[in-house]
Amino acid sequence: MNLLENYPIGEIVVGQTASYSKTLTERDVVLFAACSGDLNPVHLDKNYAATTAFGEPIGHGMWTGALVSAAIATHLPGPGSVYRSQNLNFKHPVKIGDTVTVTLTVAEIKERVKLVTLDCESHNQDGKLIAKGVAEVIAPTEKLALAPGHLPEIQLGS
Repeated sequence: MNLLENYPIGEIVVGQTASYSKTLTERDVVLFAACSGDLNPVHLDKNYAATTAFGEPIGHGMWTGALVSAAIATHLPGPGSVYRSQNLNFKHPVKIGDTVTVTLTVAEIKERVKLVTLDCESHNQDGKLIAKGVAEVIAPTEKLALAPGHLPEIQLGS
């Protein structure tokens, strides 16, 4: 079993990086719409999306934001961290089938308050910048190695 291991505040250094990748599927778009309530037809209606500048359905911008959250929660600092703030500027859309890689880079550490500032960049499989921003995270103080949570099977449709 793969464990999720963290970096407590004392092990984090400026310049440290971590990456996380995921490919956007149509199922992801539908599940994200269901969870968020964002039913914009540019995400869900192929006919409507074909009339837009994108020409096809695109993923929700905050799906990319959720990948930043996943990278923080599972990689840097990892389990036990508290996501405090995020700014994110979207540069290009994510289309179904795109693989997005989030890279976190430690920019600043305020050890007294356990606050870590992370530069966040997301690129697609072609190296195109999808989103860029800065996150602030309260880092854990203790080393942890935990089993990832288990999701029940999720079925779409009837």
